[in-house]
Amino acid sequence: MQNKVVLITGGSSGIGKAYAQAFGLAGAKVVITGRKEGPLQEAAAWLEEQGIETLAVVADVAQETDCERMVALAVERFGRLDILINNAGISMRALFAEAELSVIRQLMEINFFGTVYATKYALPHILASKGSIVGVSSIAGYRGLPARTGYSASKFAMRGFFEALRTELRYTGVHLLLVSPGFTASNIRQTALAKDGSAQGETPRDEGKMMSAEEVAQHTLKAVQRRRRDLVLTGQGKLTVILNKLFPALMDKLVYNAMAKEKDSPLKRQ
Repeated sequence: MQNKVVLITGGSSGIGKAYAQAFGLAGAKVVITGRKEGPLQEAAAWLEEQGIETLAVVADVAQETDCERMVALAVERFGRLDILINNAGISMRALFAEAELSVIRQLMEINFFGTVYATKYALPHILASKGSIVGVSSIAGYRGLPARTGYSASKFAMRGFFEALRTELRYTGVHLLLVSPGFTASNIRQTALAKDGSAQGETPRDEGKMMSAEEVAQHTLKAVQRRRRDLVLTGQGKLTVILNKLFPALMDKLVYNAMAKEKDSPLKRQ
């Protein structure tokens, strides 16, 4: 990672902030983006204190022009771009029958189109450096989760996009990695959208029993260095992917019951 330049969307908190630290301490120059200037600047100052050369860019990945600008500023500052980590994302918790369609649209705009826009403008520079494009997906991109229809759909879409793009770029020297964490301790559940589009505000799960954002970042760093194509994290996550392939009907029941146990779940216990 020495002197590599890595651009991380959603880099002001959670997994994105952990990515910035992990890649920066490994020698990379880091560009982080986020929608809110205050938390973004705080994260940048924290990284600089650790000796990590950092550029903070206020940007909303759901806006194509913001993605074009953040890539341009990264290249203007550091002269190149080696790694793009499409980390910015948002979740939801609401039954589809009750959710406003604007909630589904917002999830697709941030999680899927945000990845598409950032990748589109970063690709010429990644081709030049024969670098890496990383997509931070989810186990929900392999197994749809009830009360998270929009989130699951956006992550399935991301996985299809990466599979097709990886095949297109097969002979270019560009590396694509799709990271699918299981439940990870981060702020994504606090900011998850409720049925009316408001922030959920409180996590319905025990964050203390989850993989930490720092662990996800270290696993991802190693996967980029080894140029792996897929990274599925947590024992529960790996088991879910395997069982869903072998016993999809059984998994409908198991997943339903597991998600129904969440605090204030909109699903009825069976």
